[in-house]
Amino acid sequence: MRMQAAELFEQKVRPSEVARRLRVSVKSAYQWHQLWRDGGVRALASRGPSGSRCRLSSRSLKKLAAYLEQGPAAHGWVEDQVWTASRVATLIGRKFHVSYSVSGATRLMHRLGFSPQVPARRVAERDEQAVAVWKEATWSEVKGPGRLAGATSASRTKPVSPAGRPGDGPGAGAE
Repeated sequence: MRMQAAELFEQKVRPSEVARRLRVSVKSAYQWHQLWRDGGVRALASRGPSGSRCRLSSRSLKKLAAYLEQGPAAHGWVEDQVWTASRVATLIGRKFHVSYSVSGATRLMHRLGFSPQVPARRVAERDEQAVAVWKEATWSEVKGPGRLAGATSASRTKPVSPAGRPGDGPGAGAE
């Protein structure tokens, strides 16, 4: 898109028109125009993806993919077979001595073709009978009464006028 903008700038098209034609913000078009004026077409060339580089080598990434294929139990997580982003970040730290955040581990998993999973959080010991008793005995007290039926006002701050229509106010009879 920046190269299209450069072509338009060379044709003396104004930045606001470039923004309209390329469907970008006017601010972006003016920034591109400034870059183009200062450095020509080369200044608008892409510099590649932004963000920090991967801290694992391609060889380490292949090893990580193999570790993930083995499953969590092979690496000490025996309670379930779920690769969470937190576990993958821990695995990376253990195996490669590199620190990754949970969000960074998530992006890395996606890059390798895996998706992090969130384990179901269940109460280990739930007493269904106690829950039913609580709902019947306590919930009605906690819940409280609903809104009473009756006249309501559309305004949250001004109650319904007892006088009725504004026709009975001062100056109402003047014609």
